[in-house]
Amino acid sequence: MAEPDPRERFTVLYDTYHPRVHAYAVSRAGRQLAEEVTSETFCVAWRRFGDLPDPPLPWLLGVARNVLRESFRAQVRQDSLTAELRAWTSAAEAAHGDVGDAVVERATVLQALAGLSEDDRELLTLVAWHGLSPREAAKVVGCSTATYFVRLHRARKRLERALSGAAPAARVHHSAAHVSALTSGRGSTR
Repeated sequence: MAEPDPRERFTVLYDTYHPRVHAYAVSRAGRQLAEEVTSETFCVAWRRFGDLPDPPLPWLLGVARNVLRESFRAQVRQDSLTAELRAWTSAAEAAHGDVGDAVVERATVLQALAGLSEDDRELLTLVAWHGLSPREAAKVVGCSTATYFVRLHRARKRLERALSGAAPAARVHHSAAHVSALTSGRGSTR
């Protein structure tokens, strides 16, 4: 007798264990996140289908636990960044005379920064927020100073593109120039 098709075997696995994996995810993270965690768990199970132990439920719940942990870590990182960006905005607003313009400009820049990759945000903030020299920042990211400048230039370009899509045209040039000055070490956000 021929062995069942892997897709059929996976379908049986999914149908059998989906309710229990989903219930586990709901109990740990609530209904809103549970569907995403369950889907990611079964994506991992599909990729590693040949490695599944017997019985698979403990392994599946372990994967779901890891997916949840990574999701929580990502949320903590995002919350931390949001808090830092708010603090930066508050400090900058206090330093400017026209708070309304400063708020709009800062919100535009922060929105653009939040839309960048974690690597780009790090490149842009190491000098501006953390007060590192370009040589020190290059050590942090594990590259030469020349490579850091190239990466920084590219990150600035991506930030400028994000700003042009997020802000009215009149504010884009000023915001991009302000961020460029900050990331080159000529400005201060503290």
